Amino acid sequence: MKNSDKHILMPDFSHVYLEKQVRDHPVAQRIMQRFPGAVPVEIDHYKDVFNRSRQEFSLQKQSQKLILAAKTGQLVYPGADVSQDFGHEHFYYTSTILNCVYDCHYCYLQGMFPSANIVMFVNMDDFFAEVDALLAQHPVYLAISYDTDLLAFENIAGMSRMWIEFVRKQPDLMVELRTKSVNYGAIRDMDPVDRVVLAWTLSPPQVAKVFEPIAPSPRSRLQSIKQAIDDGWKVRLSFDPVLHVKDWSTIYGEWVEETFSVIPPKQVEDVSLGVFRMSKDYLKNIRRVRTDSPLVYENFTCSDGVYSYPEQITREMIDDVLQKIRRYVPEEKIFL
Repeated sequence: MKNSDKHILMPDFSHVYLEKQVRDHPVAQRIMQRFPGAVPVEIDHYKDVFNRSRQEFSLQKQSQKLILAAKTGQLVYPGADVSQDFGHEHFYYTSTILNCVYDCHYCYLQGMFPSANIVMFVNMDDFFAEVDALLAQHPVYLAISYDTDLLAFENIAGMSRMWIEFVRKQPDLMVELRTKSVNYGAIRDMDPVDRVVLAWTLSPPQVAKVFEPIAPSPRSRLQSIKQAIDDGWKVRLSFDPVLHVKDWSTIYGEWVEETFSVIPPKQVEDVSLGVFRMSKDYLKNIRRVRTDSPLVYENFTCSDGVYSYPEQITREMIDDVLQKIRRYVPEEKIFL
């Protein structure tokens, strides 16, 4: 669609699709109250809308709709090999929201889902119950914000708060909440929980301007991080993905230096570092629907079903940025 045609699109969340079974659910009711002008549309199952064929992800991204549903079947999954487990033996992830308000060029969600619309699963008690069952077997490290940016939706869904209160009662559960949001104020009234890690993705401003065009600026994220640390939260810094852009070494070096001029290194829980990587199938899907980003058409190599930069470039980038981070953070607190 041409830019001149965008005026024909409906605004975001102009329609809210509700599964009939969640119509009276208190979480669904609370979310609906946030959109008094939205048109409610009852459906039988969220996949009738979310998984229908011949959808255009990039077009829907310009006019996202909300789908409220109850997730059934398995709710908690073993962590993927391409994700970092931060030294935890029992690493899992779960998704109470699918899709994101941001539109980062390197995001795997655009290749994972057939729709850009937002799904919110309101049956949080079922998610908690499944985590409880795992906790009966062993401690759990749980990522709750991989398939969305949970904190960015906090003023709508309140799910970050619900997870934090759940963790507060579970001594063997540790949760990572990953975000690019500057919406820390939505949970700032809460007492910190030492088993909750707030993890911010940090790209250099020059990189974010191109590849994270509608996400909050990295410098504004630094201010949220500083506030969270000052309030007593554990904070993880994620320089991931490092992208092979022109003058990447200088750009990332300056950004690491700027980051730790704002964030006291000794107060950081740990740091994660990684380069662009994506499953073969997801990248194939993205290349079919996204023509506006040269990033997804780079000359990646495939190893074990995962596309990334050639090994020599990957090693050079990791070694270079790792050396820069080690000036501030001890190596045992850096996860690759």
